Parts: sequence; C-alpha cells; structure tokens
Amino acid sequence: MKIGFIGLGNVGGKLSGSLLRNGMDIMVHDLNADLVSSFVERGAKAGESPAAMMQACDAVITCLPSPAASAAVMEADDGLLRTMDDGKIWMEMSTTDEAEVKRLGAMVMAAGGAAVDCPVSGGCHRADTGNISIFAGCDRDTFERILPLLTTMGRRVLHTGDLGSASVLKVLTNYLATANLITCSEALVVAKAAGMDLNTAYEAMKISSGTSFVHETESQVILNGSRDISFTMDLVLKDIGLFQDVADRADVPLEMNPLMIDIFKDGIERYGSRELSPNIIRRLEDATGLDIRAPGFPSVMTDDEAEEPGYEVIPTGKS
Repeated sequence: MKIGFIGLGNVGGKLSGSLLRNGMDIMVHDLNADLVSSFVERGAKAGESPAAMMQACDAVITCLPSPAASAAVMEADDGLLRTMDDGKIWMEMSTTDEAEVKRLGAMVMAAGGAAVDCPVSGGCHRADTGNISIFAGCDRDTFERILPLLTTMGRRVLHTGDLGSASVLKVLTNYLATANLITCSEALVVAKAAGMDLNTAYEAMKISSGTSFVHETESQVILNGSRDISFTMDLVLKDIGLFQDVADRADVPLEMNPLMIDIFKDGIERYGSRELSPNIIRRLEDATGLDIRAPGFPSVMTDDEAEEPGYEVIPTGKS
C-alpha cells in the first residue's frame, strides 16, 4: 500500500517516522520544506500537492493543527478531494471536530472513497516509538484495511464505531488530561506552600489514588522546569473548546470545562498562545512567588519501552 502523509509537525513527524522506520512506502508533504527534505533523505518521496498525493497513493493521512487546516487541504483547488476516487482512503489523524470530519467524510464517500477519523493519544514521546494509542472511527471493512497501518504507528488500536466517534472520544480524553494538568499544578503548588518536599510530594501522588498518566509525565517536566511536553496552550484551548462543542450539541450543561477554558484563555493572555501547556502552573507561581522545581526530573519525556507490534483493543463486554 502506498501511503501519503500530510503534516510533519510534533505528532505527524513521529507517526510518519514510524511508517518509514518500518519499511512502508510513503510520500510526505508539509509547508516546512526542511521537514520534507529530512524525510526524503531517509527514503520518503516528496508530494507535490495534496491532489497529486491522493492520485499516487492508496491512502492519505492528514495530521494538522486545526479543523480549518484540514479543510483547506481537502477542499483547495489542489486538495485531496480533487483526485479522490473509488477505493481511496482519507485518514484524519488530527484532533478535530466531529461535525467537521463527518462533513468532509461525506464528500470523500460521495466520490467513492472511504473516510476514517483516527486521532492518537498518549504523548509525543510514545508517538516517536510507535507505542501510542490510536482511536479509529469508520466502517468495519475500512478498519480492517487500514489496521496494518494503525498497528505500525501505534500499539493499542481501538475501533470506536462510525466516522466521527473517534474525534468525540479524542477530545473527551484531552478534556480529562487538561483537568489532570490543572489539578496536578494546583496540588504541587499547595504542597510547596505547605512546606512539603516536592520530590516526596511527587512520589506520594504517584503511588496513591491521586495518580494519573498526566502526573507521571507532565508533573516531571514541570518539576524539572523545562515544562516541555511538545504541546502548547493554544492547542489545549482548541481541544477543550471542541469538547465543549460536543457537550453543547448534546445539551449537557458542563461546569468544569467552561472554567478550564477561562483558565487557559487567561494563560494565553499572560504568556502567549505558543507557551508550553504545562506552564499553566505559572499563574499560581506568579500569584504565590513560589518556584515549583525539584532536582532529578527529566527535561523531556522519552518512551523507555521497546517498540512492539500493535494490536486491536476489544472493549470490555464486546467480543
């Protein structure tokens, strides 16, 4: 299978790197010519345009920073839809809006192609090693066709249902991760203000009912001081905004998420939209005058697990 990959940023560059590392025939495209060149040097082909890539490939993956960026790649004069044809597959790996992926997917299917929303979750460090988790929303026949690609890019692959279902679950999990980041930040600042040793506080949180994936990753780079998780405040605000859209369409009166949106809007106003997302703790550091750092923690997260073949996760209660 010939695969096109559009978007070689923090996540897309790592996912496409897993395909290339495992011997897949890939063609790449990005607005940053240097990123494309680095892939060509490793054996990938350069795609001239999204339309040319869809014409040359069996499946084209998009991994882009916003729904608007994906729409542009799909609908432009040289976009993917221009050369969409029977049997072609569009795989949307961006974190996007359920309604938008359904809108674009309907046009793909009208042209004879298949559409999948297949966002990832688990951190850039796991995307780099092929050990990240992937959700996939599409019909079962399409899922079976793309499963070898998904299990090359990720370790745990969950078929979530119809097109759009994966995007709902992705923004749901990002909402939870954001809530964890805010509460971990508050817990660490309170620990410091109460005179606790931060190394000990980290371990207490880790071995207790208060632990989480976010604590065991992002709290480490917070305590290091680098705050580098390869994710920025504007992307957090986009994701929890998409979650709010899902809730609003379903008439669910959320209480936590609107507060979190306000917190990140304030963080962006103070520190800039491209500030690293764990630096949301700076709001409390600035308010208290405390420095929330401790020795012995890494500046960036790395995945120390060996790359393993991926597999489909079967939901509890289903065969």
